[in-house]
Amino acid sequence: MSVQIESSPTAPEIRIAGSDRAPLVELVQRYRADGAVPFSGPGHKLGAGAAPELLDLMGGVFASDVWLDTGGFDQALRDAEALAADVWGSETCFFLGNGSSSGNHAFLLGTLGPGDEVVVARDLHKSLLAALILTGARPVYVAPRLHRTLGVGLGVHPDDVAAALDAHPAARLVVVTSPSYFGVAADLPAVVAAAHSRAVPVYVDEAWGPHLGFHPRLPSSAMAAGADAAVTSTHKLLSSLSQSSILNIRWGRLPAGRLEAAVKLTQTTSPLLPLLASVDACRRQMAGNGQALLERALELAETARQRLRRLPGLRLLDADSLSLARHRFDPTRLVVDVTGLGLTGLAAERVLREGCALAPEGSDLSSVVCLVTLGDSDRSIDQLVGAFTKLCAGRPAVARPAPAPRSSGSVIGPGPLAMTPREAFFAPTRALAVVDAAGHVAAELVTPYPPGIPVLAPGELITAAKLSYLIAARANGVHLRGPADPTLATIRVVAAERSEPPWTT
Repeated sequence: MSVQIESSPTAPEIRIAGSDRAPLVELVQRYRADGAVPFSGPGHKLGAGAAPELLDLMGGVFASDVWLDTGGFDQALRDAEALAADVWGSETCFFLGNGSSSGNHAFLLGTLGPGDEVVVARDLHKSLLAALILTGARPVYVAPRLHRTLGVGLGVHPDDVAAALDAHPAARLVVVTSPSYFGVAADLPAVVAAAHSRAVPVYVDEAWGPHLGFHPRLPSSAMAAGADAAVTSTHKLLSSLSQSSILNIRWGRLPAGRLEAAVKLTQTTSPLLPLLASVDACRRQMAGNGQALLERALELAETARQRLRRLPGLRLLDADSLSLARHRFDPTRLVVDVTGLGLTGLAAERVLREGCALAPEGSDLSSVVCLVTLGDSDRSIDQLVGAFTKLCAGRPAVARPAPAPRSSGSVIGPGPLAMTPREAFFAPTRALAVVDAAGHVAAELVTPYPPGIPVLAPGELITAAKLSYLIAARANGVHLRGPADPTLATIRVVAAERSEPPWTT
């Protein structure tokens, strides 16, 4: 079927111009064509020294995992980054080999210092929390607004950002996450306008939106919305290798020298060349054919959505069910609520993986999340629908329960801030039984995966509601990262006095 493409008031400019060159790809091709015998790292020497089972698994990656002369590599990287900046609509683009997490670390290190106030959307990824710990900055948390019945985060509201800036006129930066793990985009143009009218730059964690600037039916990209900088994971929904990402910069309001230094400080000095070259190739692919590739992905996603809606017990979250304007939701994201089958999303994901040969992106207590990308086809969509059909077979639809708490919903609302994340992280701590932890100051992150948003953040007072969610989440199989005690029987809290060495269990 075909999908009618709708323009929106915030539709980004489609950037299809760009060189056919891919400087990093070409450099590796020349190295291989020259047949040089390497006497440099990496030690596997084009795969000759690799473990046989690994060579069988990864094949030609080893032949491209080479070390180039520093001057040639640096120039090719600068050329590739300049081409990417043009395609993603920024002034400067940095290729990242440590994922968007390293972009978050670099940007905050490059723009903030100890004690600086920063307005931060509380649906932040744990890597942004880590950046707050690294910098010593003082967050002014703004809670995302929620859908009143489904509990899904709808992003921070521009009025809430404006109010936070007015209450904290010394704030040096606004940090927003958009789009969310569930495909919901904040009203970025309005958020940017609110910040810029107060002379404050805006940084967007756009990890889930590398494709947004390439099709008018998608939400506005951060750069098109006027953000000063954004990190985006080209591997999540485009074609580069896992762990690759880019950091886009518009310099007018940002400290150029310090920020460039911070990027270099947070990147490995031994980059995996196939990883960076994959970003280069991805950029060339999207510059030349991005809109057509995404047109096909959107058609496939709509086909899947319509077919899944016909299955008893399933409900699809999208712009309509969330009462959002079309340009506020990414329709390539399939968020399938399975509670009408009497299942949690986690239980449904296990059945899909173990019994239906389908590998979703992830799940929570209510839903299963699947991504439709430029790598999909009619066949893969048939397999997806077939797997959900099998999941539904023999399961009578049940009365849908009240929405379960989501790890991106009310439980990630900010608790009262007693100290900065850095102060709490490095403070004397003690382990406290989880049932006794309410009212104490968290010293560690406790983060459900997905989506990677900390429910407990260092420096916040722990609330009973957060503890109740975490206990129930763990009992239902939610994977929790961060706590020193993986059983969650205890929580690390800030101790009034040093009673034991920090971080012992």
